[in-house]
Amino acid sequence: MTELKKIVAHNIATLRTRAHLTQFELGEKLNYSDKAVSRWERGEAIPDAYVLLMMSEIFGVTVDYLLKEHTEEELSEEQQAEVEPLPEEEKPKRFSPNHKRIAWITFLSIWALSLLVFVITATAGAAFWLIFIYALPVSGIVLLVLNSIWGTRRHNLILVSVLVWSVLLALHLSLLPLGNFWMIYLLGIPAQVIIPIAFGIRKK
Repeated sequence: MTELKKIVAHNIATLRTRAHLTQFELGEKLNYSDKAVSRWERGEAIPDAYVLLMMSEIFGVTVDYLLKEHTEEELSEEQQAEVEPLPEEEKPKRFSPNHKRIAWITFLSIWALSLLVFVITATAGAAFWLIFIYALPVSGIVLLVLNSIWGTRRHNLILVSVLVWSVLLALHLSLLPLGNFWMIYLLGIPAQVIIPIAFGIRKK
């Protein structure tokens, strides 16, 4: 481990601890995994310049500060104030085991209700099989809402993509009696391009 790696590793670990952030929370802010943060803090790698710049903004220090060795006394009162714990609402969110159970119960309830509707309509002699197709976007909306409350932006991006394509599928199959409007899927192409761009926009 080079001397620079040791210095950067110590500074990241110290500032993260002072900010009361876990490795997972810091990783979420930087769009990296907690394993990457762990490697930085063990001195196995050094973050690139852009990540160092993002860290400097999170911790309220300069990039130069992250690259130099410091004693405890060198951390000024101003710097200590800038790495105060983040307000609870600004901390990255994470599904707890109970949250996952609620999500699964809600998801399975939607499909159980869809199955009930199918059985009733099938018994009446007019099986409404499209109910299972409609259950896809409904499930996507519910999971998107739950993930917005408890989860992360990264998972929301996936859920929005699934929601877009499931809605297009439902529309296509619903319109089949009127004709094969397969070109409706072309709408998903610009939507799929816009989604990641939109999720790249972050609040300052």
